[in-house]
Parts: sequence; structure tokens; C-alpha cells
Amino acid sequence: MTPGGKLQGRGLLALLGALVAFGPLAIDLYLPALPAIAQGLGADIARVQLSVTVFLAGFCIGMLGYGPLSDHFGRRPVLLGGIALFVGASAVCALAPGVEVLIAARFFQALGGGAASVLARAVARDVYAPTEAIRMLSLMAMVTAVAPLVAPLLGGLALAWQGWRACFGLLVGWGLLCLLVCARHLPETLPPARRGQTRLGGAFGVYGQMLRDPAGLGLVLAGGMSFAAMFAYITAGPFYFIELQGFTPFGYSLLFAANALGIFAANFANSRLVRRVGVPAMIRAGCLLGLAGALPLPFIGAHPAWVMAALFVVVGVTGLLGANCVGLLMQGYGHHAGAAAALFGAGQFGFGMLASWATGHFHEGSGQPMAWVILVASSLSALGFALHRSCHDPRFQPPSAA
Repeated sequence: MTPGGKLQGRGLLALLGALVAFGPLAIDLYLPALPAIAQGLGADIARVQLSVTVFLAGFCIGMLGYGPLSDHFGRRPVLLGGIALFVGASAVCALAPGVEVLIAARFFQALGGGAASVLARAVARDVYAPTEAIRMLSLMAMVTAVAPLVAPLLGGLALAWQGWRACFGLLVGWGLLCLLVCARHLPETLPPARRGQTRLGGAFGVYGQMLRDPAGLGLVLAGGMSFAAMFAYITAGPFYFIELQGFTPFGYSLLFAANALGIFAANFANSRLVRRVGVPAMIRAGCLLGLAGALPLPFIGAHPAWVMAALFVVVGVTGLLGANCVGLLMQGYGHHAGAAAALFGAGQFGFGMLASWATGHFHEGSGQPMAWVILVASSLSALGFALHRSCHDPRFQPPSAA
């Protein structure tokens, strides 16, 4: 289909934000329905929870595949194909006769959704100048930060309305709407002259090049480990606040919403300040703030008010670091921007899964494992940025700072 009336300005921003939100929506929207799914499919709750883990794994794999493919063939066909796969797999989830089919369909749903998340960032890099692209990534993240607030509410309403299958019906509708808008209004953003500059096998090989590059690896660690710290909180937060501190589930949901608003506020500040103070300064500030929030956590477990304040800082900076680190990584690998965005996104979710596993593995009935995992992750985030800056690599200097 030939796109007509291409989106610009706020319309393009809204679409890209909607695409980045595929992951949070597909995860958070059906969480309230997990017990109902287990009951409806006659499955153990642990088997149903496996669908969350499988989704995260599929999302990482999908992003790693779509980045080089889009650098070689262009953004538009890869994006449309990925969203179509998401829609089809979501429909299978809604009609799943058993938990095994649901788990398999969630994997393919994640494979498709990864295209939307990673290519939205690559499109922003194609369309905007480097520093402006980072500003737009922050604005996109502000749109995405609304997803954790809205998705559980929508999932709960759908569950009460038509049962757990309606949750996946909403995802089908969301995917179809985004597919239609992209098909009609989002043209190809990667010019033919910039496509296929290396063989497809070499395009995938750029991942090894990035991981061997201290400057690139430092950015992946800085942004990815901050994301890991947030996943440690997501994994252990309900136990700590509800079981240990006596919060009601509704009270915890308000705390969760407050942290999502912190991400929103950090990205808003970044969108206003990044052109004035520069990208490296914003990353440095994010790493130092995250580390400052994490340092006292192992020692203030008996004081939930202080824990809430510290977590607000730790979680809030994830959006700021994500936008700036991925923007700078795509700047350094301009001819492989899709692959750079994919590696960064996969690193975020991969480190997040590792932090989630560590938090659960060392669980011993207190909040200490969460606190120490957050501190280790935040420290590695700061060390990652130090590694990046120690290289003094001119490729990663936006034109305004070069």
C-alpha cells in the first residue's frame, strides 16, 4: 500500500510513542487476568506466569533480528511485517484452547512487537538530527510512560467485561490500528542509498563489533543496567510493600503509578535540557542520580518512606538514560542505526531478566536482595558511562558538541 498524507510533528511523535509502547502494553495489560487465565485454561499459575518470561525472551530475540533487517531492507516493510505478526499472534492468544498454545503464541506476539519498539527509535534517528532525535526519544518515552498507568486499568475493565480473552482482543485492536496508520501515513524513512551497504550477514555481525567497542558497550551498560535496577523493583516491589510493609494492593498500585510519573518527569526535563547542556552531561547526571538513589537502599529497609523516595529516583532516571544512551549509540553507528537500537533494547530487557532472576533467586523474606541488586545494577550503569567517556571517541559526539 502506498502511504498517503505522511505524518509530521506531533502526529509522528504520537505514532512513534504508540509503537514504543507495544512492549509495556502487551506485558501490563493482561497481568490482572493471570489468575483468571489459569482458572479458565485449567493450568497451574506458574505455567501461566511462564508466558511473561517467554514474552520477554521473544521480545529480545525479535529486536535483535529486526534491527539489521531494517538497515538492509528499509524500515517500512520490516515494521509492517512485525506488527502483522503481533496482530496474528494476539488473535491466537485470545482463542488459545490451552496454556501451551498461549505460551507459544506469546512468544510470536513478542517477536512481532519487537519490530514496533526498535524501529520507532530507528525512524526517529532517520528523520531528525542527532541531538533533536534524542529530544524526540525523550518525548516518545513520555508517551510510553503512560502505558504502565493505563494498561492494568484497561486489562481489569476488559476482564470484568468479557473475561480474560478480551484482554488479548484489545491488543488485536491496538495492533490493527497501528498497522493501518503506519501503512497509510508512515513512508520509508531510510533512503535507498543508506540501505544494504553491507551484506546481511555482515549487518548482523555489527553486534559483535559494538560489543567489542568499549565506547558502544559502555552506553549499552549505562542504559541497560539502569533498566535492570527498575526490573529488580518490579519483581520484588509487591512482596516488599504489600507483604512486609502492609500496603494494600491499591496502595501499591498508586506507588507504581508515582514511579511511572517519575519516568515521565525525567523525560520531560531531558527534552527541555538536552540541547542546552548536551547529551553526555545528561547521561552523567542520570547515572549519578541513579547511584545516589541506590546507595542507601540496603541500609533503610525498615523505613518505607525513604525506600519510596530512593526508588522514585532510581526508577525515574531509566527513561532519561534510555533516551540519551540509545540516541548516542545510534549516532555513533549511523549506518547501522537499526542494529544499534536493537542491541540497546535487547540489552535493556536482557539485563532486566537477569536482575529479575537474581532478585528472586536470592529472596529470603526481606527487601535486601532487591536493594543489593538495585545497587549493583546502578553501580554498573555508572561504570558503563565511565567506560564510554574514557574512550574519547569522536563518533559519539553530536554535531552541537563536536
